[in-house]
Amino acid sequence: MNSTLPLTAPGQVTLVGAGPGDPELLTLKAVRAIGAATVLLVDDLVNDAVLEHASPRARIVHVGKRGGCKSTPQSFIEKLMIQAAQEGEVVVRLKGGDPFIFGRGGEEVEHLQAAGIPVTVVNGITAGLAALSSLNVPLTHREHAHGVVFVTGHAKPGDSGTDWAALAHCAREARLTLVIYMGVSSAAAIQAGLLQGLPAATPTAIVQRASLPQQRHAGCTLDQLVETLQAERLGSPSILVVGDVVSGLAQLRQPAGARQVA
Repeated sequence: MNSTLPLTAPGQVTLVGAGPGDPELLTLKAVRAIGAATVLLVDDLVNDAVLEHASPRARIVHVGKRGGCKSTPQSFIEKLMIQAAQEGEVVVRLKGGDPFIFGRGGEEVEHLQAAGIPVTVVNGITAGLAALSSLNVPLTHREHAHGVVFVTGHAKPGDSGTDWAALAHCAREARLTLVIYMGVSSAAAIQAGLLQGLPAATPTAIVQRASLPQQRHAGCTLDQLVETLQAERLGSPSILVVGDVVSGLAQLRQPAGARQVA
C-alpha cells in the first residue's frame, strides 16, 4: 500500500472512508477521490448525499453490507475491485466510517496487493468518534479516561469473540473508555461479561445513527444497558460506550429522542 499514489490513476483502487453518515464530515481528499472515480463500489451505510460528489459518468455499484441483513459476499466485492482495476478503471471502494476500523479494509488491501493492484487509503471519521462528539462528550479525558478501546460486538463465524470479562478488568485498571461497534444483537452477553469486571453503576451510552438528523441516544448505567435498549427501542446501527466520560448522560437518564440539528 502506498498513500502517496495519485488518486486518479487508471488500474488502481482507493479505499475511501465516507464517515459516519453526515456528508459534511467527508475529508477534502475523499471528495477528490470520489470525483475522480470511474467505478464506485458503495457500502449500504454510505449516505446517498455522498454520491453527489461522483462524476455523472461514473458507474456506481451498491454492495450492501449491514449487520443482520443480506449482504454481498466479501469475496465477490474483492473480485469486482480487482476486475475493474485490471480493466483500467479508476476504482473507489466507498465504505462507511473508516476503512481500517471494522471496515474489512485490511482484508481488501491484502487481496488487492496479492493481485498486483496498486491501492491507497483515504481515512474517514469513524462512528465511535462521531457518536460522542455529537453530544459534546470526549472519548478521553485527563480526569476520567486515559485511553480508548474500539471493539466489535460481532464475532466472525467460528470465532469465540471478545473476552468481555477480561476486557472489563483491563478497562477498570487502566481507566479506559470502551467503544463497542455492532453490539446491539449481543448486548445481553456483552453486559453480562462486562459486569464481571466493572461496577453495575458504570456510566453507559447508546448512540443510534451517529451524526445523522435521525440520531437518537440514551444514557444509563451498565446494569441497565439491555433494559434501556428495549425501552427506548434503540437498534442497529448503534454505538455502545462504556466509561466515566459519559457520566453526565447516565446521571441525566436522558430518554432517547431526535437530536436537534442546526
